[in-house]
Amino acid sequence: MNNLSTDDIRQTYLDFFKQKDHTVIPSAPLIPENDPTVLFTTAGMHPLVPYLLGEPHPGGKRLADCQKCIRTQDIDEVGDESHLTMFEMLGNWSLGDYFKEDAIKMSFEFLTEVLEIPREILAVTCFCGDDDAPKDEEAAKIWIEVGIPEDRIGFLPKEDNWWGPAGQTGPCGPDTEMFVWMPDSTSPDGLRGASEPKGNPETNPQGWLEVWNDVFMQYNKNADGSFEPLKQQNVDTGMGLERTAAVMQKCGNVYETDRMAPIMEKVNELADADDLTHKRIITDHIKAATFIIADGILPSNVDQGYVLRRLIRRAIRSGRRLRIEADGGFTPMIADEVIAQYGHIYGNLKDKSKEIRKALSNEEQQFGKTLKDGMKQFEKAAQSASTEIDGVTAFHLYDTYGFPIELTQELAKEQGLNVDEKGFNKSFEEHQEKSRAGALQKFSGGLADHSSETAKLHTSTHLLNAALRKILGDHVYQKGSNITAERLRFDFSHNEKMTPEQLEQVEKLVNKAIEEDLPISYHITTVDGAKEEGAIGVFDDRYDNEVKVYVIGNDQITFSKEICGGPHVARTGMIGKLKIKKEESSSSGVRRIKAVIEGGADEVEFAEED
Repeated sequence: MNNLSTDDIRQTYLDFFKQKDHTVIPSAPLIPENDPTVLFTTAGMHPLVPYLLGEPHPGGKRLADCQKCIRTQDIDEVGDESHLTMFEMLGNWSLGDYFKEDAIKMSFEFLTEVLEIPREILAVTCFCGDDDAPKDEEAAKIWIEVGIPEDRIGFLPKEDNWWGPAGQTGPCGPDTEMFVWMPDSTSPDGLRGASEPKGNPETNPQGWLEVWNDVFMQYNKNADGSFEPLKQQNVDTGMGLERTAAVMQKCGNVYETDRMAPIMEKVNELADADDLTHKRIITDHIKAATFIIADGILPSNVDQGYVLRRLIRRAIRSGRRLRIEADGGFTPMIADEVIAQYGHIYGNLKDKSKEIRKALSNEEQQFGKTLKDGMKQFEKAAQSASTEIDGVTAFHLYDTYGFPIELTQELAKEQGLNVDEKGFNKSFEEHQEKSRAGALQKFSGGLADHSSETAKLHTSTHLLNAALRKILGDHVYQKGSNITAERLRFDFSHNEKMTPEQLEQVEKLVNKAIEEDLPISYHITTVDGAKEEGAIGVFDDRYDNEVKVYVIGNDQITFSKEICGGPHVARTGMIGKLKIKKEESSSSGVRRIKAVIEGGADEVEFAEED
């Protein structure tokens, strides 16, 4: 088995699939564009949703990349041997091209011939079948043909071996997962898995580490709950880079891999106590925070900013457990090491290093003040308590001042008091239920909705961007957008509040373009070609060499020319009438417009390649 570095694994994977006629595309930003249904890019497939639904990709039908991802649903698991908040996902896709046989054969070839992982320590799982879809005997048969013994193949239900749909309806299908035997981190050679492999993840789940997942999108779930075969069958795969590095480098866990270990060592240097879990939490959370800030997010109390704030403060609380001084210099030092380890791959980490350090330092200092305020509240609660801090108060200290229950218990013990942990847990669960209900309401559409309404709103953002540039000046660039089926939210660079007259002018320009029923089409060109023809876009490393340029206009007038993935309506007359509801500040130097459309076509045609 090859002892490959993290960088070698990443490059070897991309080179392998390039040889298999895949176009290598760059990692998309961590903040999804035009997708209000998720706060972060959680998998390589998120930026590719339009293409999985049939939109042609400039790179063709075979793609591969290494996508940076953020997942917070397993945040309480961070600190164990394999869970991470921020990770890199290696992926290859077939957009209506190859399917199960080729996907499985390529996966097996890469694992056994390129990485040289012995097939004796490999196992796989397939979908066991239910009332909606049959048992995936086809995938299992292919695995047997390539050389996986039958007793190494497990069959598991939907919760384990099925992907999607992301919302109530949409593409979905069975998947097959690949595992490496790694049961014992204390084995003599340091490799988890040195002892004899047993069974498979169905019969013996302990000891098997998942490293790769091939998803076969072959069904569409309808609104009535029924499933029907998809016209375009896709393959969507994901291979965890850090987990694979742990296997190849014979590490007991992801934190000992070559790029993660130096970050962990920096934490060790600062720590004045020994707690492995809290050291790992700091390593993971500040790594994630560094990448998030580099992609333009700052700590706040809403959306991505709230998640970022939670990660930073969670790391600071872990630092407190390790007796690390948190006066504004602790988290930036960890971030410096993150940048040193990953800046050569993700250049925006180096470019934004000052902003990253400043944001972390400010949050660290602000949280220090919050903790002091929380101490005052704790003292009041302790003075009025006879024997116990009640659960509601303990949760208030957690929710408002960032006191974990362990800290409240530690402080209470010093004063001879107990803490009503059951009451705390009840308040915590009630809070989670409210948050979950709010999230479901906010993100009820699943992944990016490509309906007629969202296509009209998406096209409207191009019109809005062009109109703003005409009224305010060429300094205006899109800084972000958020679209649901009901409204659009558009962020743009501008330092001043817009006047009512400017808003009226912008709205009139957009609606005039809609009334003129301008045609919309796209063409594929290079990044340099897009620049030369004057297309609008933030030209950074998010773009591949080839891009799609959407043009709104005809031979007489070009209203907008912008790089985008789609979808768009075929003519502006299908949109209806745009109404600006609000203009406000989004962040320093960035303004935000909220708008809706009224009327328009119930069913639209989509723009096509010219």
